Amino acid sequence: MSPASPLHIVSTDRHAPPSEEVFERAADIFRLMSTPVRLQIISSLCAGEKNVSEILGEIATTQPNLSQHLNVLYRAEILARERRGNQVFYRIHNHDVVALCRTLCGMLTADQDQHAHAP
Repeated sequence: MSPASPLHIVSTDRHAPPSEEVFERAADIFRLMSTPVRLQIISSLCAGEKNVSEILGEIATTQPNLSQHLNVLYRAEILARERRGNQVFYRIHNHDVVALCRTLCGMLTADQDQHAHAP
């Protein structure tokens, strides 16, 4: 991913407020990840590359809908893809976005577990 990409996460000096560009990039990432199916795709591919059929076996959606979301994530450079014969395999390309998703989903899962075990 190139540094000019809108989804490249920029580290900033902790003492300086984030620039407008950082906020714009963050908003782009959150807009892109605002669909549960896309989060499920990323979660599925964290285990390794998969073809469309394998991903479809893990996510309750239609093949056309899955393909549309895969294409959005590919165009945003979050996923990479490779054609092998008549199959297309996808894998994670932008590990910064994956780390963000894992952190947020982990926090929400821990919060949900805490509330489930509360008296």
